[in-house]
Order: sequence, then C-alpha cells, then structure tokens
Amino acid sequence: MAEYKEILTSAEERMEEAVMYLEDSLARIRAGKANVKLIDGIRVDNYGAMVPINNCAAVTTPDARTIAIKPWDKSMFKVIEKAIINSDLGIMPENNGEIIRIGIPPLTEERRKQLVKQCGKEVEQAKVSVRNARRDSIEALKKAVKDGLSEDFQKDGEGELQKKHDKYIKQIDELLAAKEKEIMTV
Repeated sequence: MAEYKEILTSAEERMEEAVMYLEDSLARIRAGKANVKLIDGIRVDNYGAMVPINNCAAVTTPDARTIAIKPWDKSMFKVIEKAIINSDLGIMPENNGEIIRIGIPPLTEERRKQLVKQCGKEVEQAKVSVRNARRDSIEALKKAVKDGLSEDFQKDGEGELQKKHDKYIKQIDELLAAKEKEIMTV
C-alpha cells in the first residue's frame, strides 16, 4: 500500500516539475514586452564565478520596452554588455556609463510566428515528460503487482495516473494558449 502511494506521488511530482519547467521556459521567450526574466539565463564572469546578471547588478523595467541594468561594480559594465551581445537574446545593449539599457523592439508578424513555434516545441517537451512520468509509474505498478500488490490497486492506480496526466496536459495547453495570446497581441 505504501509503495502504491509512493508511485502515484512520484509521478505527480514529475508531472508538476515538467509544468514548472515549462512555465520558466515560456517566461524566457520574449513577447514584445520588457521582462527581467528575459536575461535570467545570461551568465557573467563575476570574479571567477559564472553568475546571473541580477547577482551583480540591479535589473529593472522602467517602461514596457526597456530593461535597465545598473551594475554595482563599474568594472562589470563591459562583462555584462559582452554577455548580452553573445547571448541568444538578439538585442544590442546601449551603455551610457551609468546604466546598460536593452531596448525591446516590437516584433514583426514573422517573428511572432517563429516564437509561437518555439513555444510549441517547449510545450511538446513538457507533454512528453508528463507522458513519460505516467508510463514509468504504470510500469512500476505492474512490477508491484508481481511483488504482491493487488490488481485492483493497479487498475485504480492507472486510473488515478490518467486523471493526473489529463490534468497536467490541460494545464500545459492553457499555458501555451496564454503565451500565444501574449505573443500575438500587438
């Protein structure tokens, strides 16, 4: 009985992690508005350690089209600027000696469609992770039956896993719909 609950709990945790990872991935895809999450993945060399920009600078969004980065140490200007240029963000930073500004240009229709496709790929990865969690758990239940778990528990467990699977797939689809709407809104 304890093993049965363990299998279901483990599956739900894996499914939840897939959704959380997807939320984080979608937040990094720019939708025409400035968002500090856009630069979360960019790492800079800060005295020998690779750290996120927000660990060595104040990052703000003064308006809907600008991200402002104010390094705490003046020597970090060039390092941060170079990291942004070398990143996959695709935007050239502006440096006035006090603040590094990243202007977020409006998206073209073609670029919006590319971003929606990119979101679709991220969503498909999340769905595969949820399906894998369900499949692995069903296999674990079948193995537990061989080890003495009743077949009724196996059938109940498979039904429970399917309900959890459907719940998380629906959540993933809702995240995609919201992100597509955000990207396609001009």
